[in-house]
Amino acid sequence: MRGAIAPGLLLALAAALAGQNPQPQYVGSTACRSCHSGIYDRWKKTRMANVVRDPKEHPDAILPDLSKPDPLVTFTKGEIAFVYGSKWKQRYFKRIGDDYYPLAAQWDATHQIWRAYAVRDGTDWWTKFYPGDNFKRPTGALCDGCHSVNYDIETKSVTEWNVGCEKCHGPGSEHARKPARSNIVNPARLGYVRANDICIQCHSQGRPVEIPIRGKYYDWPVGFRAGLDLKDFWRLEEHRPGETTFTHFADGTAHKNRMQGNDFVQSLMYTRGVTCFSCHDVHGTANDADLLKPASVMCLECHGPDSPNGPHTASIEQHTHHAGGSAGSECVACHMPKIEPTIADVSVRSHTFRFVAPSLTESSKIPNACNVCHADKSPDWAAGELRKWPERSPWRVAN
Repeated sequence: MRGAIAPGLLLALAAALAGQNPQPQYVGSTACRSCHSGIYDRWKKTRMANVVRDPKEHPDAILPDLSKPDPLVTFTKGEIAFVYGSKWKQRYFKRIGDDYYPLAAQWDATHQIWRAYAVRDGTDWWTKFYPGDNFKRPTGALCDGCHSVNYDIETKSVTEWNVGCEKCHGPGSEHARKPARSNIVNPARLGYVRANDICIQCHSQGRPVEIPIRGKYYDWPVGFRAGLDLKDFWRLEEHRPGETTFTHFADGTAHKNRMQGNDFVQSLMYTRGVTCFSCHDVHGTANDADLLKPASVMCLECHGPDSPNGPHTASIEQHTHHAGGSAGSECVACHMPKIEPTIADVSVRSHTFRFVAPSLTESSKIPNACNVCHADKSPDWAAGELRKWPERSPWRVAN
């Protein structure tokens, strides 16, 4: 029988091995620039890289003119530590102690007006654990894990604000020291589930698997990083068919923004192994939503006329019954309609890729694509029009 190894020798061996294979650390996106300058320079201009901005560093960050009085605006420019968002809305955070708190007005970028901002009780799972006052709801627990890289829940510190390189590629110290495929996460080399998890970690409505975490309630997957299994940290919001909630329409389609992941995992596209980056490039493109190509081009690369993937028609016009090049002939108009509210009457596109029949609007109050465009018409009118399309199943389009 062999002798046992002395505890001191074990410790020395462990230390030596740790020195040879140190745990990678977060180093920030600037460490990536020297080798990936083209990608870095594109990313730096994206909304991902600029979702959270300090107006003291970026005087142009605040969209509205704060010199114009408004009864909703009860704060001054000097109180704003961070602004969040720019495309649809902009919100404002104030620093109090070692955390940030949302101010009570938000800017509606579409309508160019101020609107009140407060999360209503009962509209999210965590509201019952926090008082209704905005200044009792810290962004560290409820927002910042998705708006930063490497948020530390103990120190409330970050490696960097915004969605930096290491949010999607994992800690990069070893890769920066000695670049190799083996010491960095590349989502393109992951299976489709874990690849999509990198986006779903923030583009979803859910709650941590462990609740609470060290006595606090977090609305983001604490501890998750690229390459790990998201289901070990995060559980997508449940939905009961037929029930309309703050988060879901009756058919399970998302009822609010930031739920692209909840939608996508239901889709046939996801089942077939499509990834978020099959369509989007978060490093930045000239197209809306950082699409790889304009939607009208990209969809048809896989779903062209007479493709086995559909549509099973000789031409796109025959499939859509709208003139080529028109808004109604866009694939996304019917399969990704803007029905998920983000602020007031402004909505974002669904990601289930399902066609919602007008009959469902009547029976389950789910917005349908036809009446998103033909807002002056009724669901009955839309269903009647669809019945005239000879290649459409009457069992799919109307009762």
